[in-house]
Amino acid sequence: MIFTTKAEYGVRLLVELGRQSSESPVSLKAIAESEGLPLAYLERIVALLKRADLVESTRGAHGGYRLARSADTITMDEAVVALEGSVAPMACFVDDSDDGRVLCSHVEDGETCATKFLWLRVQGGVNDALRRTTLAELVDFSSRQAVPAGASPLGAALPIHTAA
Repeated sequence: MIFTTKAEYGVRLLVELGRQSSESPVSLKAIAESEGLPLAYLERIVALLKRADLVESTRGAHGGYRLARSADTITMDEAVVALEGSVAPMACFVDDSDDGRVLCSHVEDGETCATKFLWLRVQGGVNDALRRTTLAELVDFSSRQAVPAGASPLGAALPIHTAA
């Protein structure tokens, strides 16, 4: 399953807003410059986040964007669904409802796809990880990860949650 740049840039935008004070809005131009992201694309992305009530905007000379609610109440499943739509591990999965569920569309002679069980588990695992991850955790993680310019943050250790 590959997420597009909408999810990547949208989450980066949310993290940047989470780093800022919720009292004063931040201009999209400032975020685009600090994150090295294209402003025109961020304008389309922030519209999706605004429609999902994750961010709010203020017009005017000192306007901009801020989180619509506290970072510890925003989960990544909300953000990803707002940006990408339903999370589907395979192209044969189709959107079945408004709750982000997708179902396998393969049916052969009245039998469902032999691999459906696997892909449903993959989808469930991804959705569970997104649901358990808050924006506040990402903001905290990003502030602890002082990555030198040009270095890849991918080498940084990620906390792993295991079922007890």
